[in-house]
Amino acid sequence: MSKPLSRRTLALYALPNLSYSVAALPLALFVPAFYADELGLPLRQVGVAIAASRVLDVVTDPLMGQLSDRLRTRFGRRKPWIALGTPILLLALWQLFVPAGRGEASVLGLFGWTALLFLGFTIVDLPFKAWGAELSRDYAERSRVAAWREAFGFSGQVLMLLLLLALARIGLERAAQQLYWIAVAIVATLPVFVALALAFVVEPPPVERVERKLGFGAGLRLVAENPAFARMIAAVLLFVSGVIVQGTLHRLVLTHVFGRPDLFPVMIFAENLLTLAAVPLWLRLSHRIEKHRAIALAALWIGLFSLALPFFSRDAVILFIVCMVLRGSSFASILFLSNSIAADVVDFDAVASGQQRTGLYFGVFGLVTKAAIAVGVLIATALPAALGFDPGRESPSEAALFGLLGVYGFLPGALMAAGAAFLWRFPLTREIQAGLCVELETRSSS
Repeated sequence: MSKPLSRRTLALYALPNLSYSVAALPLALFVPAFYADELGLPLRQVGVAIAASRVLDVVTDPLMGQLSDRLRTRFGRRKPWIALGTPILLLALWQLFVPAGRGEASVLGLFGWTALLFLGFTIVDLPFKAWGAELSRDYAERSRVAAWREAFGFSGQVLMLLLLLALARIGLERAAQQLYWIAVAIVATLPVFVALALAFVVEPPPVERVERKLGFGAGLRLVAENPAFARMIAAVLLFVSGVIVQGTLHRLVLTHVFGRPDLFPVMIFAENLLTLAAVPLWLRLSHRIEKHRAIALAALWIGLFSLALPFFSRDAVILFIVCMVLRGSSFASILFLSNSIAADVVDFDAVASGQQRTGLYFGVFGLVTKAAIAVGVLIATALPAALGFDPGRESPSEAALFGLLGVYGFLPGALMAAGAAFLWRFPLTREIQAGLCVELETRSSS
């Protein structure tokens, strides 16, 4: 079994996520409202443009996974792609977060730069997570690797929210101003963090049975036949969609239901701080009851609080925020445990195929995650509009506001419960994974 990784190695590996994970948060929390409210684009078209920008992911994610699996250089399989994708991600992020202005903004421009941002994110993120999955073969150690990575990601988001609070104190409260400084922070830090990780963290060599050549069709059949794979991606699709529905609507709910958009950065900051603090608790729980049941309980925790959201009165905004913060305390656990489970799922394939195709699996995993983000944004923008909510109106009707709150609370609650059902009797346990690990260790030593 793999030896425990040092904290220095874990910290250096996770460091890029301190910066690039921040790029995903504004895309859900700021960009739809920014392009609709401040740049004057129709909310429905904004949602369609962001959702449509994910179409290329159907090709790029599995392709990127396979390319990173097949690449052989003296620097490793994963590192060259991370170095290549970083400038692409930064260029698209700047153009998306700092557009020319209200008169020049367009749905087509939003679509194009969002698509390029997702492409750059794919080139960086998929090899980065595959690299992390291969740092250890141990069931518990993989959770530790993923927990460090996601903890750094949430720490970056906390720092971003501290930046927003600081900007608000000096009077910079418009989304355009906030997105500008977020973009500056990411562009300044990400290249440095990536360089440190690439320079000081080793990429393990792949474990392969070289005498077996696996064709493309046969390889895809093994992916489809993986007994844990379908359950995992179904759960991830439901979990991420539910979280993104709420993330997209946070600002609109605080603005149009409670009349307190100023509390938005405070709420998100407190939520991220609590989920970061709760990481060790969820990690211990996953060791005690296994990963799949811990993530199911984390999802049910979110779902339970979500079901109460439509019933808060307008003068109960503080109680509403307390509920939202408590609900978000399991966010990080869903992310790091799902990535840890994904690494275990790859072991099934490695034994069956004789090849370490971590990149391919994380490519499909990433595709499902991005599809879930697109579905979440689309639902969060289209469904409230269909129920009569229009953020351009000064006084939406009570029916429209309740429709907004129903999408915000009831729908994510149902999605979380459905995802938990897929994972409760998950076929990959600690004992099964240990047997797979022994088989892989035997091969690597023979």
